[in-house]
Amino acid sequence: MKPLTKRQAEVLIYVEDCLSGGERPTQREVARHFGLTQNAAFQLLKYLKNKGYLSDLRGHRTLRLSQEYIERKGLMPGIRLVGRVAAGEPILAEENIEEYISLPDMFGRTDDAFLLKVVGDSMVDEGIMDGDLVLVRSTSTIDSGQIGVVLLDDEATVKRIYIQSNRIALKPANRAAGYKTRYIKRSEREVRIIGKVIGCLRTNIN
Repeated sequence: MKPLTKRQAEVLIYVEDCLSGGERPTQREVARHFGLTQNAAFQLLKYLKNKGYLSDLRGHRTLRLSQEYIERKGLMPGIRLVGRVAAGEPILAEENIEEYISLPDMFGRTDDAFLLKVVGDSMVDEGIMDGDLVLVRSTSTIDSGQIGVVLLDDEATVKRIYIQSNRIALKPANRAAGYKTRYIKRSEREVRIIGKVIGCLRTNIN
């Protein structure tokens, strides 16, 4: 099943909550709940149907979860949003849980994962945009060349990471902006890998 944007996930959760309470929400009710136009609500529900999460019987109040989603369902209890991570220059990442975000089962079980908000545009060529939420699996090790989150002293940044003998290379992904790879010597700064990026949740859809 295809991944969802943050708003699509919110609509799916709303629909599922309604269905679990014995109610089948209409397009008008979805629009009213989220403060959307009916056309916007129609498009969101259409995306959820096209991506295999919802189905209907083409009638009034016939919206329902798809059989595929029901079979694969197992909603996560809520993933910690613990701060921001830079996709540009590093930004202080405070280990404070800002909120818990419930997401459909699009990435599998992620009991050891957390969310960080991206600030900056240095990873856009990897599909990680300013304002996105990256899903990070906690780990202190990572294969060279993978995208991960690194803590430099007390600042966190997301980059493609290359492990070298006496230094670590942090490679951005924005050719248009001309960002350069940063090389950090282990003897000069405290470098600690805190996680591997395993997913990205889009927050802004143009």
